[in-house]
Amino acid sequence: MDNEFIKEGFLGQKMMALPKAIINTIKNNSITKKFYISDLGYYPVAHNHYRFRKKGAKEFIFIYCIKGKGEIIINNERTEITPNQLFIIPNKVKHEYRADKTDPWSIYWFHFNGTMAPNLYKRYKSTNYNNYRDVSFSSDKIDLFNRIFDLFERNYLENQIEYANLLSLGLISSLIYHNSDSRTKTNQKETLVDQIKSFLLNNLEENFSLVEIADKFNYSKSYLHTKFKKETGYPIMVFFNLKKAQKACEYLNYTDMSIKEISYKVGFDDPLYFSRIFKNFMGKSPRHYKQSKRK
Repeated sequence: MDNEFIKEGFLGQKMMALPKAIINTIKNNSITKKFYISDLGYYPVAHNHYRFRKKGAKEFIFIYCIKGKGEIIINNERTEITPNQLFIIPNKVKHEYRADKTDPWSIYWFHFNGTMAPNLYKRYKSTNYNNYRDVSFSSDKIDLFNRIFDLFERNYLENQIEYANLLSLGLISSLIYHNSDSRTKTNQKETLVDQIKSFLLNNLEENFSLVEIADKFNYSKSYLHTKFKKETGYPIMVFFNLKKAQKACEYLNYTDMSIKEISYKVGFDDPLYFSRIFKNFMGKSPRHYKQSKRK
């Protein structure tokens, strides 16, 4: 049974629990069954806010703090939550959380579930927790939350419910993966891997070897291979050939060049080898790819 210190709510709060009939519809919808919200709200300056669930909740609980402080305890492990931090409580796990007595938190929260919810939580859990200790405040994210709340509040048409849940997935994804997003947007200094990628993308017509690339950047082959794969998920030469294949797709879609001409255009002297590389990435030979796009 849930215990709760606060009974009358918080000044300015927003809270909504979706009806059971709507939840059942969501669970059976081919789009929303993958990710859906069951409850959501905003608690500003939540004095005396406290929850304890001995058996946990059926859903995962997302909490994003924008002001004040609080703490979350899961299986006796205590985590302090301060502004611009997010936390996800797993489902079916004993937990409690409370606002700080002197500086109570203001939080946006929702309960979520669906077939992809466990994997989203695993991604969150496998990421270094420090990545979630400084999630830059964004009025756009708050506006999006309010938009989601309004969609759930105003009607229960199936397409509107689908849209609200897809927006919710976008919101939580932008926060779980915020560190990846911020790297893309805020890196002022181009890293070594960025430099290599730029060099390769600007020279797709060339046929460099790994040795030549390593010499170009004055690093050993093994060092570049390890560093590049760690940051991109691909070995350098696989990445280079992938980008060549993607460039070839452009030529196949938008020009009348022959496959032989395209092969030369993306740095392959042997059209047969080019076709094999292309098929490995795109699942079709260049000829079949071109034909499929013209149907």
